[in-house]
Amino acid sequence: MLGGLLGFVAMSAVAGLLVAAAVTPAVAVTGMAANNSIGVFQGLPEYLKIDPLATRSTMYANQGNKPVPIATFYSQNRVVDTWDQINQVTKDAAVSTEDPRFYSHGAIDVQGTMRALVNDLLNKSGETQGGSSITQQYVKNVRLQTCEKYNVLVEATGSADDQKKAQAAMTQKYQDCYNSYTDASGLDGISRKVQEMKLAIGVEKKYNKQQILLGYLNIAGFGGQVYGIESAARYYFNTTAAKLNLQQAATLIAIVNNPNNLRIDLPNSKVNGKANGYKMTLDRRNYVLRSMLKAKTITQQQYDATVKTPIQPAITQQPSGCAQAAGQDAAFYCQAVIDEMRSNPVFGKTQADRDALLNHGGLSIYTPLNLDLQNQAQQALSSYIAPTNPNFDQGAADVSVELNTGRVVLAVQNRPFNTTNTHQDDSTQIAYPFDYQHGGSGGFQTGSTYKAFSLVEWLKTGHALNDVVNAPVTFSNIPQSKFHSSCDSFAGTWKLYNDARGEGGPMTVMKATAQSINTAFAVMGEQFDLCQLRNDAKALGVKPAYPYKQTYNAQGQLVDVTDASGKKVPSELDDQPSSILGTNNIAPVDMAVAYAGIANGGKTCSPVYIDKVTDASGKSLPVPQTTCTQAIDPKIAAGVTYALANGPLNAGGTAPLANPHDGVPLMGKTGTANGPDGEKGVQNWLVTSTTKVANAIWVGNVNGHYAFQNLTYNGFAGPFAGRNVKFPIAKSIIANLNATYHGDAFPTPDALSVNGPQVGIPDLTGKTPQEAQSVLQGLGFVYQDGGPQASDQAAGTVASTNPPMGTTVSKGSAVTVYTSDGSQVKVPDVTGKKLSEAVTTLMAAGLKPQIPGGVSDPNATVTATDPGANTAVAKGSTVKLTVKSDSKSGGGGPGGGGGGKKP
Repeated sequence: MLGGLLGFVAMSAVAGLLVAAAVTPAVAVTGMAANNSIGVFQGLPEYLKIDPLATRSTMYANQGNKPVPIATFYSQNRVVDTWDQINQVTKDAAVSTEDPRFYSHGAIDVQGTMRALVNDLLNKSGETQGGSSITQQYVKNVRLQTCEKYNVLVEATGSADDQKKAQAAMTQKYQDCYNSYTDASGLDGISRKVQEMKLAIGVEKKYNKQQILLGYLNIAGFGGQVYGIESAARYYFNTTAAKLNLQQAATLIAIVNNPNNLRIDLPNSKVNGKANGYKMTLDRRNYVLRSMLKAKTITQQQYDATVKTPIQPAITQQPSGCAQAAGQDAAFYCQAVIDEMRSNPVFGKTQADRDALLNHGGLSIYTPLNLDLQNQAQQALSSYIAPTNPNFDQGAADVSVELNTGRVVLAVQNRPFNTTNTHQDDSTQIAYPFDYQHGGSGGFQTGSTYKAFSLVEWLKTGHALNDVVNAPVTFSNIPQSKFHSSCDSFAGTWKLYNDARGEGGPMTVMKATAQSINTAFAVMGEQFDLCQLRNDAKALGVKPAYPYKQTYNAQGQLVDVTDASGKKVPSELDDQPSSILGTNNIAPVDMAVAYAGIANGGKTCSPVYIDKVTDASGKSLPVPQTTCTQAIDPKIAAGVTYALANGPLNAGGTAPLANPHDGVPLMGKTGTANGPDGEKGVQNWLVTSTTKVANAIWVGNVNGHYAFQNLTYNGFAGPFAGRNVKFPIAKSIIANLNATYHGDAFPTPDALSVNGPQVGIPDLTGKTPQEAQSVLQGLGFVYQDGGPQASDQAAGTVASTNPPMGTTVSKGSAVTVYTSDGSQVKVPDVTGKKLSEAVTTLMAAGLKPQIPGGVSDPNATVTATDPGANTAVAKGSTVKLTVKSDSKSGGGGPGGGGGGKKP
């Protein structure tokens, strides 16, 4: 009885307010005194902030130099229509059913509202009845829109249980907000109803009936995530709001009455095992038709024909999310964009703000992705690398980045996007080209592609590309104490060997780069700070693909390392000696960024996945910008580029099979990483760049074990063994990139970077081998013993060098030193001497003088010798003399005289 009494009193109060609302304008004009009820009602706010409707966002890529949509995102699937995009029959159905007096009454239909209040207060079943005007319903839906910021998926850190709790909390916030605007029971419900009335009055003061009806049809819910008449027409009947026929329009307006129960996309309900033709919805649709007949917006003939028509939906899915981009081979790229938007503060301070913007903001998201390049790259990759391999966990990826902009223009991989979020052997949701924060994995060991950063540090420390290093042929278990890092210390040994037996010996750094000689780079690494090597890579944009430091727990599981406060410890590039050969786990996109920086004169630019974002009104929003920094000196960059452009991709290098030889200058480096148990070729790379775009290809084993060095891949260019399969894939992709971007000549390197300071070979003849070695090493040369050779120098002393004395060469060059065997003597210079004196001198030197026939005058003058003076000859060699007789002696020979008389 008490409840009934309170309800009656409340109803009476509302009735008074309704009357007040109806007469308020008259009161204001006549100056009549307002009673307390009118005062309270007038004190309520009437301003309603109408924000842009939550609409779906669309992501675009480029094809044929035009933006094309690849994916949509929404929590409310809504496409906003203009007045002319909704046909008249739909407008008539809404007005005839929901508010027949819409065009004749004010904001509030007093008659309908009174009837609804009486029924709601006296109805014990808990069901409520309508009665609100279209304007009031519009007000209610506008207020409900404020709840949508909670209607998002939450990505929380921590355990799976923590994530579930975070999602449950957000869901509860949405439900509480929703209930606060929809609960019509008791006095609170009446209070909300009164507030809606006052707000409706304010809306009708600002907007005309046409605007209000349009807003109502655009905001209304039609079940599930379908909002607005346009999306409802597309989803339920595969048509548009402009083309809805009478029965379709009546069905959609029927759904508005109770969207969750009257939607027609769920399996057809059955009665006694038979489909009932959506009976509840059909009843409500026919009510709509009767309302239209009563309002004379349709004829009797139209009604009779339509009421007999069954409900026949044509459900057309309106997908949300990146799975739909799989048809363009762009699902992983799409997910990287979404991860960027959900994590970057430029799109909102909180996760909820960023998710709301994406799912409600009606954004147009324009990406750098070039679908023409993307589709060709996917074809090239898939022609060789299948999604699965019975031998191992096979993976492959390729990614390209523009120089000077950081725009990521393509990214493909061998496994398709997994739309189910469950483990499948032939698909995945892990994006191999990207880092962990953009949907990627923990990265892959880069192998010798990391040697590019050793070249940077080599040149920075004053060395040159033509410096010679003596690379051991067999080089294993190196004491790590031979290496230095200003930010770390090393102990133990490093097991190292070259890719093939016999590689090594003295060689220039250019040759070591072209042939990727591990031991040569290890020797180079002994001569610079490994901490600086790490800093060089970092400056060029290289970072661990997984952002947190990890370790193994007692159960052998890999877990994140936390500090004393429980915060995860950020990961850092490793600077151990083995890092020289690429043991850090890096994402392909970051290696492409680094090589782009080298080819770009040392200026590296962070990767960009978004070009532009506009909101529903077309206004441009802030987006993440690339950050370009001068990572290394342009002269150093030019030197490294020179080494990478004139070695690995050319004859005698490790990757000539990947060079398209299309006239576009290309630089690059191969890389191969072995497994933890010595398996060869577990991870295989080729990173290249022109002056326009860089490209990184990775082919390997996802789990880091089991090599495929000896496997054979057959593709459109023939069979390739194991790790070499990356070459034909890369060649096709690079050729296509070059046809699109072209490319210029790389800068000419500084002479010092190529050759270094030139030092002359000193004269070491006559010195002991020990003395010669000391002199050469002091000048920065590598001493090599050439063994004995025939020489006139004292036996065991230096006879000669190669290069010879006086030659200028680069520091680090090898100088071969030959020692004398003492077997030679220099021909004495006897020219101008008397014949007798010359003969004595030659014989004293161990040589055999040969006097021309007929010459016997001991005083004759020697004019020449053969071999000539100072020529080194073997001891006992014959020396021919050329002589000239002295005229004063009368030509007599030895023992002659006789006053010139004939003998």
